Amino acid sequence: MLIKAETLMGYRLGSLDGEIGKAKAFYFDDLHWTVRYLVAETGTWLPGRQVLISPHALVDVNKDARLINVNLTRTQIENSPSLDSDKPVSRQFEEAYFGYYQWPMYWSGSYVWGAYPYIVRDDEKPKLDAPAEKSWDPHLRSTQDVSGYHIQAADGEIGHVADFIIDDETWTIRYLVVDTQNWWPGKKVLVSPQWIERVSWHDSKVFVNLSREAIKLAPEYTDWSLLTREFEDNLHRHYNRQGYWHTQPLAK
Repeated sequence: MLIKAETLMGYRLGSLDGEIGKAKAFYFDDLHWTVRYLVAETGTWLPGRQVLISPHALVDVNKDARLINVNLTRTQIENSPSLDSDKPVSRQFEEAYFGYYQWPMYWSGSYVWGAYPYIVRDDEKPKLDAPAEKSWDPHLRSTQDVSGYHIQAADGEIGHVADFIIDDETWTIRYLVVDTQNWWPGKKVLVSPQWIERVSWHDSKVFVNLSREAIKLAPEYTDWSLLTREFEDNLHRHYNRQGYWHTQPLAK
């Protein structure tokens, strides 16, 4: 299911033995554009620390109940490696975090999830016996921080990042929602991370290899749009790009 990051904000987080808080933000990496952590707002339960939940523990999203089910106990979360609320996510923290939960490290290998092309759950045995490969150095970004970044087309600015469309099965960011109304009396459109040439984190700007005219004529996205495969097909045909569903590895 494709769902906006903004929609997920405020969803309750249900652990194996009670609620642990609400969804506050997401950290994603700037290589695969995949969510690496959900940031939980825990209120007074665990004050002074960032509580991060890996997609390895995110079981499902219940839109009707506004609930994200988490396959962890409150004690597991409380005893997990602590990260101060004002500190960035370091490699040292991540190694301790993944070691604590005994999950495969996503930065060790060439696939989206390290040695595996999909999330390996605790109750699964990996189907892929991939050899270990050289690690890559992830740079994690917050959806909150990147919202508002300017979008630079091949021939000029076109708008800004308004939101993110997340696939809640793979936890990949499928699209950036781009608000173009600061360029012309425009609309919102979708841009795939696959069409991004580079990101200037220093200048808060995203460069895409699309023309302003192509984006102007793209299918409009609204808060009421249904992100069906038909909509996605039309979007990719408009840009003459192949859909991600043609090349992505199949999950278990």
